Amino acid sequence: MKYYLDMPVPPGWLRIAERNEAVVEIKIMRQQEAAPEDAEQRDTALLLEAKRQLEEYFAGIRAGFSLPLAPEGTAFQKAVWKQLEAIPYGETRTYGQIAAAVGNPNASRAVGGANHNNPIAIVIPCHRVIGANSKLTGYAGGIDLKEALLRIEGIIR
Repeated sequence: MKYYLDMPVPPGWLRIAERNEAVVEIKIMRQQEAAPEDAEQRDTALLLEAKRQLEEYFAGIRAGFSLPLAPEGTAFQKAVWKQLEAIPYGETRTYGQIAAAVGNPNASRAVGGANHNNPIAIVIPCHRVIGANSKLTGYAGGIDLKEALLRIEGIIR
């Protein structure tokens, strides 16, 4: 069974979901959405821990997460997401650097697609990936949220 809880964050909401005692989704929402048909709202120990860690992150007192994760995706997407998890707090990487790290230096656009489909936002830090020219590029939660997350981490002043 899949369980979820919603938490308010600036500038909207996060929906955290777990299945089989692992986080499978952290979705950024501009406004609270209707309950998903495939999940039940429940305050499980894991969801409450994930919420606590995210609250600490947004307060600027947590630099890393210690949660069991089980993102669902293709082998390529999972390889990209593993590389994202390796980006240290307070640092960024380019799409090209991630492509090279997964063994396909010409796959920058595919890395962008995997980034866009990251099901566990913030904890798998796709917000730390920037364009080759060091500019902020698209983010599922919006450029304003990407900028806010990078400010929390001290990347942008």
